[in-house]
Parts: sequence; structure tokens; C-alpha cells
Amino acid sequence: MLKILGRSDSINVRKLLWLCEELNLSYEREDWGRGFRSPQEDAFITLNPNATIPILIDGDFILWQSNSIIRYLANAYHGQHFYPQDPKPRAIIDQWIDWQGIELNNSWSYALMHIIRQSPAHQDLQCVAASIQSWNKNIQILDQQLKKTNAYVAGTDFSLADVVIGLSVQRWYMTPFDKPDCPHVKRYYTLLSQRAAYLKWGNNGQN
Repeated sequence: MLKILGRSDSINVRKLLWLCEELNLSYEREDWGRGFRSPQEDAFITLNPNATIPILIDGDFILWQSNSIIRYLANAYHGQHFYPQDPKPRAIIDQWIDWQGIELNNSWSYALMHIIRQSPAHQDLQCVAASIQSWNKNIQILDQQLKKTNAYVAGTDFSLADVVIGLSVQRWYMTPFDKPDCPHVKRYYTLLSQRAAYLKWGNNGQN
């Protein structure tokens, strides 16, 4: 059986839990991270020297980095309908997965730490404003992509790109600050919310 190490309210852990739900995969999960066992423990660092969640254990195979894990799960457990073998559509999916991990994720980090986590190290209001501006700009880029597809991020079908970006959209809506009108993102949010697995692990009130 698959084992997932990480607390269930982590956005990166929720990627795995959502995909497992979509693929009907059974797993065991252990709570690690904020409020639970520390990833700084030797037992955890032995598995992931970065001391970050999640970790996937599949028999004697150990994998960290959430976006790598969801790619592995789709490849290993009949998820080709979410991550096709054809190199061109797969490349588009990878493009948006990487965009989320690099551009979108980095844009929100300071604002989220200030507004939601109330981190003492993130109290520079100019940095907060810059983070919000960058976050909104990236969501507007997403809005234009969704206008083109009139469906999901990478095209007409649900894919791994929607797992990572769907959680990001929920975080954008859940974090209180002034937001531009993004009608295609709003439609997309409604579309994803028709999926039971998204309601369970994505649009579930967690941020």
C-alpha cells in the first residue's frame, strides 16, 4: 500500500490526496509538519534531506517533491487520462505544472505568510503589496489561458495541471485582499467544484 507522509491541510500534500481520490488509490497517511511530528527528525531527513512534506513511499521506492510525486502516481497507476504519453499534450501539462511551482507559488508566498500565517518575518508592507500584485498578475495570466481553452488549464480535459493549479486558485480565493475580476478563473473554480475529489481535498475551506 502507498504511504504518504505529511499533514492533510498542507497544499502540497493535498495534491497527492486529491489525485489518489481521482485514481481510486488506497493509501496510509502519517501526520508530519506544522502541529505534528517535525520533518527535522532524523527519521524524516533520512527519507528527504530537504525536511519538507510530502513524501511518498511505494514499497521500497521513496519520492519527494509533490509535483514529481503526482507525475509518478499518474504514470504508475493508470492515470494516463490525466497525464498522456503523447509528448506534445504532456509538455503543455508540464508547462503549467512548472509554472505553478515556479511563478505562481513564488508570487503568493510573502503575502500568504503575512496575511494567513501572520509570520513575524513577513511584516514589510511593501513586500506584501508587491506579492499581492504579482499574485494577481499571475492569476490574470491563468484567466487568459482559461479563456482560450474554455475548459481546463491545459485543454478540454482535466489533467495533472488542474490538480496543482486548482488548489492554487482555491488559495487565491481564500486569502483576503482586493482581487481583479477574472471571470474565466471563476468559471473554472465552479467547474472544478463539480468534482467530488476537489470538494474533498481542494475547495474544502483549507488554505
